[in-house]
Amino acid sequence: MRTDAAGQSPLLMVDVAEVLSARGIPYAVIGAMAAAVHGVVRASLDADALVGTQLAVARELQREFSGKGYVADLRIGDADDPIPALLEVTDRFANRVDLLIGLRGLDAGAMDRAGVVNLSGFPLKVIGREDFIAMKAHAGSPVDLADARAVIAVDAAGLDRDLVRRIAAGFGKEASRHVESLLGDTR
Repeated sequence: MRTDAAGQSPLLMVDVAEVLSARGIPYAVIGAMAAAVHGVVRASLDADALVGTQLAVARELQREFSGKGYVADLRIGDADDPIPALLEVTDRFANRVDLLIGLRGLDAGAMDRAGVVNLSGFPLKVIGREDFIAMKAHAGSPVDLADARAVIAVDAAGLDRDLVRRIAAGFGKEASRHVESLLGDTR
């Protein structure tokens, strides 16, 4: 366990990612940690990752993390929830990692486009910039849209706009509408 105090959720994310990697489970860090990798720092008390696995494996992960001394709470979404399940992993210092077990509408290539950053000696996979923007457009809250807008502004010229549009289309019309607005803001 890398954590030794509160406020170290990124280190807990590394511990969690090691378990996922050892099991061959695809994942990508999302949320505030991904925003920071893409050039926009904002405060967050937890770390988030998208995990490409089934509910049965999420249950196995819950048992494994519990066996390692973490509190692991698995919540199942209803039929209309875009997140089929969420596994919350918390350590004794109240550091927390939220693992989204899937995301409806996610582009099949998202995990392949994830980049890698080294954190505490571990190669941590982070969602790609275009996927991050499309996911934030899909979430659609004012904070999510502000995150997407800020990440776009870091390097608007280097953004693959066609890819962002294609990814957003998988999430539906509302996400596509948000992306068009975001991209229009940066011309």
